[in-house]
Amino acid sequence: MIVCVCRRISDREIARHARAGMSFDEIQFELGVATQCGCCESCARDVVAQCNASHPVAALRNEAAPQPIQLANSILESKSWTSSLHSQAA
Repeated sequence: MIVCVCRRISDREIARHARAGMSFDEIQFELGVATQCGCCESCARDVVAQCNASHPVAALRNEAAPQPIQLANSILESKSWTSSLHSQAA
């Protein structure tokens, strides 16, 4: 359904941006929704709120401290490289 008649923006387009983690203000800036006559603002905000409630972005974040990753100094130290060498030798 078209939410913003002035800019011809659908609820699906707003929902797609909201599910990507964008706030209403970011969506408004990106798409231009509710920037002309403003009649669609409450409906657009409702679509964003419904999407945020069903797909919370905070649940996707890992709040644990990042663990350092030890990289191999050379390709010979790589586990995949050494395991392929062992399979060729066998």
